[in-house]
Amino acid sequence: MSAVDVHAVVEGPPDRPAVVLSPSLGSSLDMWEPQAAALRGQFRVIRYDHRGHGRSPVPPAPYQIADLATDVVRLLDRLDIPAAHFCGISLGAMTGIVLAATHPRRVRRLVLCCTAARMPTPEAYGQRAAAVRREGTVAIADSVVARWVTPGFTADQPELIRRLQAMVADTPDEGYAACCEAIERMDLRGLLPRIGARTLLIAGADDPATPPDQARLIAASIPNAEVQVLSPAAHLASIEQPEAVTRLLVSHLNATEAPHERGPDRPAARHAGAP
Repeated sequence: MSAVDVHAVVEGPPDRPAVVLSPSLGSSLDMWEPQAAALRGQFRVIRYDHRGHGRSPVPPAPYQIADLATDVVRLLDRLDIPAAHFCGISLGAMTGIVLAATHPRRVRRLVLCCTAARMPTPEAYGQRAAAVRREGTVAIADSVVARWVTPGFTADQPELIRRLQAMVADTPDEGYAACCEAIERMDLRGLLPRIGARTLLIAGADDPATPPDQARLIAASIPNAEVQVLSPAAHLASIEQPEAVTRLLVSHLNATEAPHERGPDRPAARHAGAP
């Protein structure tokens, strides 16, 4: 399938290093607002909606994770950005794995949050796709958000929970279902050793979908990777622990770049505060 022009929002100084924030299944670019607000003073922040989500086009199924990665390449080309940092959560992180492995010159630093290279129960995503095609995303919104955050967070943040449920319910049925099927078919384990970007994995200690052992399995196959586990946090650690995730992002993206991180077509990154 050919790439599509995904909907994106670009914020921050154009002369600063670019960072792409890639959202989860069933969410829009708005889910990254806590991090974008903190990052856009020192980075050029690019948030976007996956194909089939938010304000992006909904091409016909089937989708592959590689299609979502190609959409990011097209977005970077559209913005005339040769290489960017990439931070994805859940489906966004799966996209980042493919992007970093197959387009290594486009990714400077990589952050993978709450994800897996192969889902522990992939068949559940085929079943969810079928349910969405029958009843729509509105029928699964409550159960999806219940897995995104811990019960304590749900009790403390009722208004935010309602906004997250609305985000899921507003996702186009076919786009959501097609992405579910892409996750069901996905096996990215063979790509991991090809990732050369310095990688940070962030896991939620209470994540029922992609628990911390999935992050450790990924890190064991990427040559230059580390794992941070946040608690309490379920599947959307960036929402449940926004300050901690932002702090980890900034530290990882601003760390001094080693010579081996640059290829012949990748000049040294300009980090925040650099001339």
